[in-house]
Amino acid sequence: MVSTLESILTLPLAAGGIAEYVPVLVMLIFAVLFAGANLGLSFVLGKKAGTNPVKDAAYECGMPPITDAHQRFSVKFYLVAILFVLFDIEVVFLYPWAVHFGTKALQTFLFIEMLIFIGILFLGWWYVVRKGAVNWAQE
Repeated sequence: MVSTLESILTLPLAAGGIAEYVPVLVMLIFAVLFAGANLGLSFVLGKKAGTNPVKDAAYECGMPPITDAHQRFSVKFYLVAILFVLFDIEVVFLYPWAVHFGTKALQTFLFIEMLIFIGILFLGWWYVVRKGAVNWAQE
């Protein structure tokens, strides 16, 4: 059996033998045993508490769950999500504009493309303002 173990540890790999991975295997075994021992000790030595219906109830956002979890959301939540995507992606596409490009023709083309992009962005902003998504004082 020792010769089999030696042959396994001396198998060639790209950077050396499997023996390089023995410390990782030892650390993995130690981590699993340590976690299992801690869980087992806390189960054996831990205080057994009785059940309490108030403490066992679902708790979310400080409000007791008195209604159905599947409620309809206002459309304004979705408009705010569209706003986030619209203006978040804007920043990603403005980065190339800040970089210096090589030829004058490429700079002109990218400037026109950026003007088109900002125009589309303005149309999205105008749509959101017309829908009243940024006017939270109405409700």
